[in-house]
Amino acid sequence: MGGQTYLTLQLPALMAEIVNNGITAGDETLILNVGLKMLLFTVVASLCAIVTHFFSARVGAAFTRDLRSDFYKKVLSFSIAEIDNFSTASLINRTTNDIDQVSGAIMMMLTMMLRAPMMGLGAIIQAFQTAPDLTWTIALGIGVIIVFTGIIMALVIPKFKLFQKLIDRLVLIARENLTGLRVVRAFNKESYEQQKFTKTNREITKTAIFFDRLMALQDPLTNLVFDGITLIIVWLSLNRLEADITYLGDMMAFVQYASQVLIAFLILTMLFVILPRANVSAGRLQEVFKTKNIISWKEKTEGVPNVAPSIEFKNVDFVYSGAEEKVLSNISFKANAGETTAFIGSTGSGKSTLISLVPRFYDTTSGEILVDGLNIKDYSSEDLMKRIGYVSQRGVLFSGTVSDNITFGAPSINDNDIKMSAKVAQAYEFVEKLDKKFNAHIAQGGSNVSGGQKQRLSIARAIAKKPEIYIFDDSFSALDMKTDKKLREALKPETKDAVVLVVAQRVSTIKDADQIIVLDGGKIVGQGKHNELLNKCKVYREIVKSQVSEDEFKKELSNA
Repeated sequence: MGGQTYLTLQLPALMAEIVNNGITAGDETLILNVGLKMLLFTVVASLCAIVTHFFSARVGAAFTRDLRSDFYKKVLSFSIAEIDNFSTASLINRTTNDIDQVSGAIMMMLTMMLRAPMMGLGAIIQAFQTAPDLTWTIALGIGVIIVFTGIIMALVIPKFKLFQKLIDRLVLIARENLTGLRVVRAFNKESYEQQKFTKTNREITKTAIFFDRLMALQDPLTNLVFDGITLIIVWLSLNRLEADITYLGDMMAFVQYASQVLIAFLILTMLFVILPRANVSAGRLQEVFKTKNIISWKEKTEGVPNVAPSIEFKNVDFVYSGAEEKVLSNISFKANAGETTAFIGSTGSGKSTLISLVPRFYDTTSGEILVDGLNIKDYSSEDLMKRIGYVSQRGVLFSGTVSDNITFGAPSINDNDIKMSAKVAQAYEFVEKLDKKFNAHIAQGGSNVSGGQKQRLSIARAIAKKPEIYIFDDSFSALDMKTDKKLREALKPETKDAVVLVVAQRVSTIKDADQIIVLDGGKIVGQGKHNELLNKCKVYREIVKSQVSEDEFKKELSNA
């Protein structure tokens, strides 16, 4: 970059030599020699420019790659609570738009922010040496550009943060509508959602037009400054030219140096307009980087877990961040290997929240959870997660093949284990009917399979992992009664040495569980087997009664 700047600054002086000593004196040899020298300088300066842009591009692209990778790694380390605090839409926008803003500014800094000061300073020195009495015209031009840029910055900087927040809102609306498209159409709310989108879109457009209008003023005003300074220089040089025509070359060189100085300052002022916007984006990224993880993991598990798997809750309370009321209160129970522990209760009773504490999606507010006799806070993330096979309430699939999704948690298993997992999960039959069977493509989010098929593939994924703790968060809700029963029967041999936690809405799903925990308002109001709870737990009786006929309910009570 230094070589490029130096050689570029020599060109006006060489041109002045051609005019002053060559053209006026009619010396063709000098014109040819100096002209060849200018050509050589131009070629070498161009090569320097190519090398500069090549390395700037490499550095800028590598910086963007590392920044995006580090940012995504940080986001993946967040707990569910931290993701909720930022919102998924905002994090997506920061990963894309904000990083692009920062990387664009870095690229400009690498190519312009170093070159512009060097060019500006060098041109000022050369201009002063060429015509010291005209140097004040350059200062005048710089002053006008600084005032003009200052006014633009004062107007646009306050709008930058607003613009990024509006982009966040637009991404949020689009994401909500696309993921909830079925609901929007079912309730015929396309027009309403379109109005929401249009309102935010118009605000973004209005702000963008504001930016563009101000920035559009820059070119004509800059040209006006350049042309005005050139006219002033020519007018001031007229007397010298009348006395000495050889001054023409110096005047031409000075005009070029003045232009180079003004262009350098213009580039710097453009950077000062771009940088505040990039700084807003950098601040949004830094906000994520500086966020301390609510859940901290040990680098290495401290202590020795018991050989026999177990889970024990001891006086556990939980409150969501920003909420006042407890979601769970004084939860205590123990689930042993070879046993199925089921959780049932009304909507909002805390069932899903309770089992979300086991893989540390959230941390307890008070109390402790022991996995294999060891507090979960003493585990490393890898050590705890390898013990758990989790199936979420919504069957979550990733783009790829059926096999990719089943082996997601156990990438090294063989084809026989993949098929076995599918058979246990009652997924083998429908997978075999697909065109490419286990190599059949699964679309993003599993949009090309039914809800029941998604759940079965999600269950197969957990089985393939062969964990010591199975967590089923209402994972049988999309299955018909027949498939539900067959799946539970097939699961028994696979889970005979494991701890099984099941959240369910249907009593038939958990009727044969070794212990059923009834939750109401975040508290345990009943604990025992099906028959025991029918006799002693009013809440459980009401749940059973709501799901069976009157005759079946009486029969259940008599059997109890």
